[in-house]
Amino acid sequence: MNTQYELLTLFADGGRMMYPLVICSLIGLGVIIAKFWTLWVAGRDSAAVIRSVEEAAGEGDLDEAAAIASATRGPAAAILLAGIRRIKTASVNEGEVEQVVSTTGSIELSFLERGLVVLATIANVAPLMGFLGTVAGMILAFDSIAQAGDVDPATVAGGIKVALLTTAAGLTIAIPINIGYNIFVSKIDSLIVDMEESTQKVISMAWDLERDGKLQVS
Repeated sequence: MNTQYELLTLFADGGRMMYPLVICSLIGLGVIIAKFWTLWVAGRDSAAVIRSVEEAAGEGDLDEAAAIASATRGPAAAILLAGIRRIKTASVNEGEVEQVVSTTGSIELSFLERGLVVLATIANVAPLMGFLGTVAGMILAFDSIAQAGDVDPATVAGGIKVALLTTAAGLTIAIPINIGYNIFVSKIDSLIVDMEESTQKVISMAWDLERDGKLQVS
């Protein structure tokens, strides 16, 4: 209870700029939780589904390969599924398979990057809000000096406290969000590698099936 009281006191002493900073922190926390879950689901079965689909397609069973990809969540599985469906209806030489997997990859990448702009914005804006609070606090401090006509530490302490609290709050919000942003970018880069591998597997699969006479275009 004492800690909670101290936090509420610090929030109140920070002035009005603490409200948008708290809103930024809540939005950032929500995006981080959602993004962590999304990227974990997207990447947990990538290697396994690529291997399973390749084995099923190598035996000429495209229906089984499509079923495996359809039952797995993630961008790699989505690319494999789109490519397999196109393999069954289009000739490899017409370039439709490459076009489909490329389009699917772009859509999946857009989904993976969703929310990153919010984190980047908060990471940039939160310190600026803190500095704005710093300026406001210093204005209050100098205004107190002007009204008192004397430089008294007790007179300017309130304004300086506002300045320090808002700066600290802005940096406290921005640092973990910036770390989370970089972690997510690194994870997305890893998923892009999986997506590129899926694309190559689909194209190689199509050429191999057509070469072996197992590809029946309908």
